[in-house]
Amino acid sequence: MVPERAAAPASGWCARDVPTVCAELGASVGGLSPEDAADRLARWGPNALPAPPPTPWWVVLARQFISPLIAILIVAGIVTSIQRHWVDAGAIFLVLALNAALGFWQERKAARDVRALQELATTSARVRRGGVVEVIPAEDVVPGDLVLVESGDRVPADARLVEVNALLADESLLTGESLAVLKGTAPVAADTAVADQTDMLFTGTLVSSGRGAGIVVATGARTQLGEISALVRRKPPRTPLQKLTHSLERRIGVVVLISVVFVFAAGLVSGYSVSDMFRVAVALAVAAIPESLPIIFTVAMSVGVSRMARRGAIVRTLPAVETLGSTTVIASDKTGTLTENRLTVERLWTMDGDIVPGEATDQLTMRLLRAGALTNEAGESARGDLAGDAVDVAMASVALTAGAVSAVERARPPEHHVPYEPARRYSLTVVREPDGARMQYVKGAPEVVGALCESLAVPGGTVPYDVELVMIENARLSRDGLRVIAVAERVLPPDAAVDAPPSGMTLLGLEGMDDPPRAGVADAVAECRSAGIAVKMITGDHPETAQAIARRLGIATDRPPVTGAEMAELDDRVLTARLEEAGVAARVAPGDKLRIVEVLQRGGETVAATGDGVNDAPALRAASVGVAMGRGGTDVARDAADLVLTDDDFTTIVEAVEQGRVTFGAIRKATFFLLSTALAAVFALSANVLIDQPLLFLPVQMIWINLVTTGIQDIALALEPGEGDELARPPRGRREGVLSRVLWARTAVTGVWMGLVVLAVFAWSLNTGADVDHARTLAMATFVLLNFYQVGNARAERTSLVRLSPLRNKALVVTAALAVGVMWAVTVWEPAAALLEVTPLSLLEWAGCAAVAASVLVLVEAEKFARWLLLRRRRLVDEMQD
Repeated sequence: MVPERAAAPASGWCARDVPTVCAELGASVGGLSPEDAADRLARWGPNALPAPPPTPWWVVLARQFISPLIAILIVAGIVTSIQRHWVDAGAIFLVLALNAALGFWQERKAARDVRALQELATTSARVRRGGVVEVIPAEDVVPGDLVLVESGDRVPADARLVEVNALLADESLLTGESLAVLKGTAPVAADTAVADQTDMLFTGTLVSSGRGAGIVVATGARTQLGEISALVRRKPPRTPLQKLTHSLERRIGVVVLISVVFVFAAGLVSGYSVSDMFRVAVALAVAAIPESLPIIFTVAMSVGVSRMARRGAIVRTLPAVETLGSTTVIASDKTGTLTENRLTVERLWTMDGDIVPGEATDQLTMRLLRAGALTNEAGESARGDLAGDAVDVAMASVALTAGAVSAVERARPPEHHVPYEPARRYSLTVVREPDGARMQYVKGAPEVVGALCESLAVPGGTVPYDVELVMIENARLSRDGLRVIAVAERVLPPDAAVDAPPSGMTLLGLEGMDDPPRAGVADAVAECRSAGIAVKMITGDHPETAQAIARRLGIATDRPPVTGAEMAELDDRVLTARLEEAGVAARVAPGDKLRIVEVLQRGGETVAATGDGVNDAPALRAASVGVAMGRGGTDVARDAADLVLTDDDFTTIVEAVEQGRVTFGAIRKATFFLLSTALAAVFALSANVLIDQPLLFLPVQMIWINLVTTGIQDIALALEPGEGDELARPPRGRREGVLSRVLWARTAVTGVWMGLVVLAVFAWSLNTGADVDHARTLAMATFVLLNFYQVGNARAERTSLVRLSPLRNKALVVTAALAVGVMWAVTVWEPAAALLEVTPLSLLEWAGCAAVAASVLVLVEAEKFARWLLLRRRRLVDEMQD
């Protein structure tokens, strides 16, 4: 029977010695019996994380109808159906169906794309059971099993190590630490951070080199990975666009209700019948409700999704497109996101000075590279590249690239080899060189290798070893965040034994390596800064390493990074201040990353969190928008994210931010156009009742205007491309809604003006003796032409229409012309004219309507010019004051 202790998460095991661990788990270093393993599997279940079931299609479809504005449309459709206005009802339900279909299709497609990226992290494991080593499915591993791992293996479960042989584990996907961790069997303190628990192996991490064996202490949801998975399952917050959309929909609902009630009551007071006023109320409700607004949001974001996909980003949820555009802080992981997640030799030091690999190398540098590549355990992987310990791979790669050694020479078995061990802190290899000399090469920690040396290599010879000089150079490289390895050599005397201990060696130099920044990331960070977006590095790496990388990227300040230990002592206010002044948080656990994201968001920031490891997943889920790496990332991170980068390139995030702002700009332009024309209709119909005229528009005519003419232009306006300066502007204010103050004012002015123009044309036509149907047709034509000009006004908030090429949005040109053409067609096609109760218009009447409608274009152009003059005057005043 497995003790209850095995049911707890894998915490505290690192502090127990091996006999205690075996006693508590009822296990032994000889492994479990097959019967005991079967009992434990039946009791504790498979070694797998609980996977949430895929969202049913009907739930995804139902989500498309959860909106106050959609509810208003549904009610409007039901009411018109009850009144037997089948055309009106059909048009409304068509809009609902189209909006739902677009949203449903995009969500399902994005989910399929992300699933296609996922790979199985662990498929099998080697365990010792009944004294025999077996290969079993990883999900069959149980607490108490003795698992065996070696270079290249993925760790199947959390385990307390009982045997090690030069075991190094890459735990970057869990801790964010880019360097492999040297493992041992000695217990560590119970409160030791996961990244420093050297006697433990954790699920999903990778064995870089060496071998080891460990007693499984936790499986499935009880592992460190399982704890993170539980954090990921928290409900994500609403996005800024969702909040703005809901606020706008509530406003529209209030306006509709007030307008309908007021006009209905006013009509009854004026002597209209209840039946007539009910029809007016329906027409007013249809006019006030911007039926195409939900579809505009969906279309604009769907277009943004397609544009982002072409740039290497898969969007899982539509609102994530716009949320990136409103981002004020990017909280980024370091390893694998800002950096390449691989060690490379960045700098070499010899007595000739510093050399950057790839530059011209002298003979002394070539000797340094050759020695480092020959006392080396990096081997060739199945893919043909180098594999093994990250330090060995980096040193071998740079030597092969420089031509200091050949692949054939590296493949030749050495005469003697001593692998790196923690107690020695160096590796040693004896190689017979082509000239017949037996060379003893050593590499390792500078202070250890230096103690074995009596001389320093210089061009053409040697000088006495200078320990102070070497330690100064070592410290200088270390301050730059480099991991420093010393390399030395000596010629073995002919009578020396091949396994002679190293002594009297000559130091060739130092190799400094780190996990380099990805190409273009520094420029991307600078672009973020110019766009008003702060970039914060949040990593589990060592503070010095994180600080050095952050400086190279332009993220860090002179202040030291915030650490996980420091965070435990800080309240949210002080933590926010420290993050602001430092720009970097290092040596943090997954829970710390989550807290940082939540603290920033509570402070009013819109946070985009990026990462690739399981340690990043909670922060990705909690952030306003989570961005995961698609190729180099983990399944857990991708599942928690809103956006997946298929090229694993941080610079793609900047392009996505730009596209997010373009998308919101299109939504803003389309919303202005739709609300201003809706206001015009509401104002005209309300005033029409109050001045005791025949009903201005019938419900079917309002449906026609809103869907067939206004709607198709509005959808095309949602395709409007960017204006080119999106990243030169700061993010919009958190209190700013879908429309800016300027556009709200312009909505009011143009809405009222267009309503007055329509009313004037209707009244003039009636006063000149036209019948009601002809007067309504003239009013409809004028309204459609007003929309034609207003859609041009909507293309830019401040730029004059004459400065915008119509070819930038060909769809808008086509749909605007089509709207006018369709209006003309229904007046001359008798079946349509009878259905809408309209009459043909003469060419002169069309020209008159076009001339009157152009007044709204003149009005907005004059307003833009006045604002430009005011802004110019302010700039001149500021320059004079300076």
